[in-house]
Amino acid sequence: MAEQFDTLSDELILWIGEQPVFFVATAPGQGRINLSPKGQDSLRVINPNELLWLNLTGSGNETAAHLLDSNRMTVMWCAFQGPPRILRVYGTARAIHPRDAEWDDCTRLLPTSTGARQYFRMQVELVQTSCGYAVPLMEYQQDRDVLTRWADKRGQAGIEQYWAEKNQTSIDGLPTEILS
Repeated sequence: MAEQFDTLSDELILWIGEQPVFFVATAPGQGRINLSPKGQDSLRVINPNELLWLNLTGSGNETAAHLLDSNRMTVMWCAFQGPPRILRVYGTARAIHPRDAEWDDCTRLLPTSTGARQYFRMQVELVQTSCGYAVPLMEYQQDRDVLTRWADKRGQAGIEQYWAEKNQTSIDGLPTEILS
């Protein structure tokens, strides 16, 4: 039932754009695996072999730490409406921080908001679709605005203070280089 491809097809790229949620998984060589749900308008398919997603400030910074240790990443989408489908994209990724020269190029592809912490640029190595027959049908209502309001209330200086207090290491103590 599963099919594998070297790149994202035009049909899969369109389908990705219709999905309100995706999941990102990373793992260091040693330590905990991280799997995070992502939403809002935070991902772009740059081309059939490349993804870009904007990571907003949150309670942890696991993805950034894991990519410094092992740059492997998996992104997954599930069809919660319409025909069943699961799409997994496997590849390698790297973080792009506001201090990096490439940041401005990324903002033109995917605009930032208060609390923007990193972009992650992923090179696609393998695309896999599978049935998704057991994924429940669910109705999308709207994006939550809680994180946006939280970041706007703190402002950029407050966000950077939060990074210093909460985002410099992973739960396993790995560095994230958020303030390097």
